Amino acid sequence: MKKELIELRVNGLTHELAIEPSALLLDVLRRDLDLTGSKRGCDDSSCGACTVLVDGTPMLACTLLAFSCEGQEITTVEGISEHGSLAAIQKAYGDWGGAQCGYCTPGFMITVKHLLTVNPDPTEEEIRSALSGNLCRCTGYTQMYAAIKAAIEAEKKGMATLK
Repeated sequence: MKKELIELRVNGLTHELAIEPSALLLDVLRRDLDLTGSKRGCDDSSCGACTVLVDGTPMLACTLLAFSCEGQEITTVEGISEHGSLAAIQKAYGDWGGAQCGYCTPGFMITVKHLLTVNPDPTEEEIRSALSGNLCRCTGYTQMYAAIKAAIEAEKKGMATLK
């Protein structure tokens, strides 16, 4: 298949790429931009491991054509850090053991980042609802929820998370 030029804005940087029109955003991110945080878990949009933000909205990169994202801001887990430091959710996951194998973690972090943008003080039920499209096969949900709550408290105080 013939490749075509596309301009993608990812994590604040603009990239001009030659890709096939049928290329999935996940493949372009991982193969062409070497942004391997987003994971291929299911290829049918049922696990959330590939979640990225497209213009601030969580999207599943495993089913999204890269060409459909031209002109939009894409944020991957690599791009959620704040001023060169870990985002509160990234720090909290480390502090509270929010990841077991870590495969699903980038998708969860992106989803939480979005949740905290639209609702800085969610209830536990709102957290569970927001994360309902993300699966953890290691069943590390208890630690994840503790990490998320710690990140919320840290963001309220404008500080790094502490255990």
